[in-house]
Amino acid sequence: MTHISKEEARRIAGQSIMIRMPETVLSETTANFIRENHIRAICLFRQNMVNQDQLTKLTSDLRAVMGTEALIGIDQEGGAVVRATWVPQPPAAMSLGASNDPELCRQVGAAVARSVKALGFNWNFAPVLDLNNNVNNPVISERSFGADPVRAHQLASAWMEGSLSEGVACCIKHFPGHGDTHVDSHRDLPEVNKSRAELDALELAPFKAAAKNAPAMMTAHIVYPQIDPENPATMSSKILTGILRDEWNYHGVVITDGMDMHAIAGRYGVGAAAVKALAAGADMVMALGNTETQIETLNALALAIESGEIPYSAVQKKLQRIRQLAQQYPSLKGHYDQQTEDADRVLMAQAWQRGLTIYRQAVPPKPGSRVRLVISADVVSDGVSEAGIPAHKVASMLSQIYDAQTSTFDDASSFDWSSIPADGRTLILASTVRIRYNEHARKTWKPDLHLVLWNPFQTLDIDAPALISYGFAEPAIQAVGAWLSGKAEASGQVPVANFDQLAAS
Repeated sequence: MTHISKEEARRIAGQSIMIRMPETVLSETTANFIRENHIRAICLFRQNMVNQDQLTKLTSDLRAVMGTEALIGIDQEGGAVVRATWVPQPPAAMSLGASNDPELCRQVGAAVARSVKALGFNWNFAPVLDLNNNVNNPVISERSFGADPVRAHQLASAWMEGSLSEGVACCIKHFPGHGDTHVDSHRDLPEVNKSRAELDALELAPFKAAAKNAPAMMTAHIVYPQIDPENPATMSSKILTGILRDEWNYHGVVITDGMDMHAIAGRYGVGAAAVKALAAGADMVMALGNTETQIETLNALALAIESGEIPYSAVQKKLQRIRQLAQQYPSLKGHYDQQTEDADRVLMAQAWQRGLTIYRQAVPPKPGSRVRLVISADVVSDGVSEAGIPAHKVASMLSQIYDAQTSTFDDASSFDWSSIPADGRTLILASTVRIRYNEHARKTWKPDLHLVLWNPFQTLDIDAPALISYGFAEPAIQAVGAWLSGKAEASGQVPVANFDQLAAS
């Protein structure tokens, strides 16, 4: 066994984790933490971002501290899961699935890459390859390209090709598949109790196909008991080594999902879980907690590396894979010229519009008619997505087309539909949250038109004709307004077979 010094083990541990930080300006304290612990990977979130100049300065400062092999990551999937909200806003994956056009996906993926590369990012945690095979999934829904594994892979692969062509690494997620879950792994530990044959036919299929050219893959904090009843995929050697490395011969980087999530941290402890993840086959641990949990992770990994619990030969292979990713997709000081940005905004607007989908032969009220908007008063972030669209923005869009008034509610589970004034106005419900409606709303809410501006499966909850946008970004709302005005068609198709026949449950 190769002997490793404490200092070397600590250095390797630092190079094996990705951290987050709470700052918009790199402080000397954080810079020293990065240097002292040999950190070379960081993921930035909305809390780190103010505007283009600030963010570009922050990534530049991080790159200077972390070195030429810095990996600066972002979740810029599209739809509700974006972090930089002032660059051209990409459609949700399911919107692109509704368009069913691989070339459009490729163009959107390239445009996303151009925008984040100009901000200093070289690693985007997208696209999502989870399938929409559970309408009650609380965290995937519009983030998935669809329910069919072949088509989902084709569209996601085209999106990834676009990104890679612009020099930004992708990370497909969440392997082996988060689609058929009722639980959000940010909050608890989900289970997908399917046989290997069932998983091969659905969940695993798009990942296996994409593994041929995906530079990185993110693990799911989910137990698949018929493969490994003991461990979630993130910590399962049967899944990460047995399936991914040995069966599929995957050579890209394997990174865990955030180890601060309750599915992991609350059950195993971040340090012990990090050791198990690297020992199982992961290359990098996403240590997204606070400084204390990051130090706990570093200490545990360093001890496991020094003791040989994680073999030195395996560690060297992991480091080499990470090094190759950083060298192939370097973080550079980028430039996003105005002409290109303007063209990308036009592309995104067209892509959002092409995804618009009508349900139950919905038709818009006649422009100038009297309508009443019924909408949630406030939509905060759920921790995964950006905060939903405020009521006043939807009301403003409608007011440009109709004589519109607004009725807001604070809690859909208790809102009394009969409290809406009976003044003869056409009732337009706008759904601006991801959570599905409860039985009370399903049984008593009776809009004339349902604008589904986030989770498309809410369409199944409300007995009304609907327009589905798959998101609420500004170009999505503009596309909805164009349809309501009669200036745009809605030609998208929900990328879930037999959607009309699915029972609300």
